[in-house]
Amino acid sequence: MPQTIEHYQSQTYPSLFRGQAIRVWVVGMAVVLVWVALIVLPAVAGNLGMAAFGESLFAFFGYLCHQIPERSLHFDGGQFGVCSRCFGVYAGLLIGLAAYPVWRRVENVEPLPRIWLFAAMVPIGIDWSLTIFGIWENTHLSRFITGAILGAACATYILPALVEIVRYSSKKKPIVPESH
Repeated sequence: MPQTIEHYQSQTYPSLFRGQAIRVWVVGMAVVLVWVALIVLPAVAGNLGMAAFGESLFAFFGYLCHQIPERSLHFDGGQFGVCSRCFGVYAGLLIGLAAYPVWRRVENVEPLPRIWLFAAMVPIGIDWSLTIFGIWENTHLSRFITGAILGAACATYILPALVEIVRYSSKKKPIVPESH
């Protein structure tokens, strides 16, 4: 039985949505990769002849993180721009974005249940709490891993949101059939 125009859905939109989502994913990966590289750069800038730039970056990251030397990763005598936990969050975000297309289609904008985001905060909360209450002293590794868990979880919420924002702010508005 022929359908009315109200029920028409273009066959080109799924491929357009997928291409658009892949571009959002690639740009997101590039931005986070540059961000992680900028965090590491203060530690190696002196060896690259960019000491002044490294110091400026380190000062910038001081607005985002406490940068306590004992809680920060170091490389070749230089300190990363953020502490090990913050670095874990950003590295986890990069890992989560990189792994996202392996387990979920990038054009899928349906969010996961929020409980998973809250569950990803539990390890970081336990690690922090056990140290605050003097039960154990967390390490660079425990701070990095718990931060990475949270960062990877955040990626699974950030990417669909970005894809949806780009989808509905683009000049080509899709014809979305109304549900009856």
